Amino acid sequence: MRLWLCLLLAAAQVAALHSPMVYQQSPLFEVAQNNTQVDIACEVKSSPANTRIYWLRRLQAPSTNSHYEFLAIWNPTEQPVYGKNVGPEELTVKQTSTQTILSLKSVKPADSGVYFCMTIGTPELTFGKGTQLTVVDVLPTTAQPTKKTTPKKRKCRSFPTPVTQKGPPCGPLTLGLLVTGAAILLVSLAVSIRLYCLRRRARLRFMKKFYK
Repeated sequence: MRLWLCLLLAAAQVAALHSPMVYQQSPLFEVAQNNTQVDIACEVKSSPANTRIYWLRRLQAPSTNSHYEFLAIWNPTEQPVYGKNVGPEELTVKQTSTQTILSLKSVKPADSGVYFCMTIGTPELTFGKGTQLTVVDVLPTTAQPTKKTTPKKRKCRSFPTPVTQKGPPCGPLTLGLLVTGAAILLVSLAVSIRLYCLRRRARLRFMKKFYK
């Protein structure tokens, strides 16, 4: 029996890397808290009713050195067969109309890995897509996004009014800039008027000399 399981796992390791056929599994990713139960479902509706379903766990990333651990076999006509150091106290397997469900009763961080369901055909092996399980002591929490508040624009008021107004009064710098701008405009206007008068006088003098 032990030799047969070793050969099965070796064949599963090769087939998992090259087999184009897969079964649907759900969920694909699961983060579970320590000492909680996790259920993994494998969709096998296209297989005959008497098909044996194998459950495996991979403890390393996919490679030629990946290690697959045999967990259990679901047989519709017999009792489940469990792997080494695994029993109904750790996990159970049950069948619905179209799914085989692996229930891990009290997961630990050491149970983290990728879980696969598998069937043996003629001649190919068909695998599920895999369920990535991560067991943690405390589940991560999703931080609430902070709302960015836009400060309200405060209007500047130049003169006090009987009605109370919000906003700071205009400062000396603002009033100084307004007065300087007005002075520049007045000086420019005076210069323009002076130049106009000078040109007009020069024109009159020229005309008087021309008509003498």
